[in-house]
Amino acid sequence: MNSTLNIPTDTLFIADNLALDFINTAYGVGGNQHDCFTDDNSVVEWLRLAGQLPREFQEVNQAPDGLLDLAREFRSGARVVIENAISGVIPDLAVVNRLLESGRPVREIEWNHKSGMFNIVKRLRYNDPSCLLEPVAESLASLLASDKFGFVRQCEGPDCILLFHDLTKSHRRRWCSMATCGNRMKVAAFRSRKKTE
Repeated sequence: MNSTLNIPTDTLFIADNLALDFINTAYGVGGNQHDCFTDDNSVVEWLRLAGQLPREFQEVNQAPDGLLDLAREFRSGARVVIENAISGVIPDLAVVNRLLESGRPVREIEWNHKSGMFNIVKRLRYNDPSCLLEPVAESLASLLASDKFGFVRQCEGPDCILLFHDLTKSHRRRWCSMATCGNRMKVAAFRSRKKTE
């Protein structure tokens, strides 16, 4: 997703995949760690910026209690799942399956007075934080099951842990972002060449 809105500088949408962008909300190494999720409302704001906040929820105007804790727990588990899958280790998928199940919308049948017919409708459970994170779990499940999962990469920047889905034609993408890690690596390579001349 491209950043066309007024997105805070600490919010990254560079992975070409919703689940990977979600995992990338915690980044940095050593003492330079950063977490985009600071409270329940910051998770709601990230979902809004990612285009995943249901219209009906925007009217509720309050994050469900426990959203931050669930988001951090799921993000941590999702990173382990991705890292294991990249290394060829069969991951424990319980964290993904649990959220897919608990976040599922409720299906109900109702009478539609306007059409004079019964309709099956899906409704989110607004008091349950899982319902807001279910699209991220769905994205992760779809990515894992995709024949293009082999193009999930970690940035080659020496101090970068960001993940991305390489959807370029040549599948030769190396960095999370050319503007950050790619540029730093090219400058370092240039300086190294200059020293040897």
